[in-house]
Amino acid sequence: MSVHILQALVENKFGVLARIASLFSARGYNIQSLAVGETHDPTVSCMTIVVNAEDEGILEQIQKQLNKLIDVITVRDLTRTDYIDRELLLVRLRYDAGNRDKVDALHERYTFHLFDKQENYAVLEFTGDSTLVESLLSDLEPIGVTELVRTGKIAISK
Repeated sequence: MSVHILQALVENKFGVLARIASLFSARGYNIQSLAVGETHDPTVSCMTIVVNAEDEGILEQIQKQLNKLIDVITVRDLTRTDYIDRELLLVRLRYDAGNRDKVDALHERYTFHLFDKQENYAVLEFTGDSTLVESLLSDLEPIGVTELVRTGKIAISK
């Protein structure tokens, strides 16, 4: 399966997200990640949609169907272009005398922000591409992750 990153500029109106999500659902595609936010124009939102797709033809059909929706301004498949992508990760982890040195060593490698330090836990904030996020999560596993949240991928063309 190949991963596709679609970017849609849409009108910032009630119900647009639901219509787009149902378009994918009706065609049997699971959205791997979805991030939506306003652009510099508050009437326009940017949706970054990450999907796994085997069949290029069906993905092309989805793009055509998206373009037919009234509230959709443009749709681009960033997958075959030069783009930059990032994810945001927030992790609550054990942070006690037994593992502070390990966390500090990881801090030098990944350059994350460590805040809300308490007696036995801290919250870590990290922004990076998917490969770095997965690598950091793998390195944090032995330390003791107690809670984890992450955004979907956002992307911008170069």
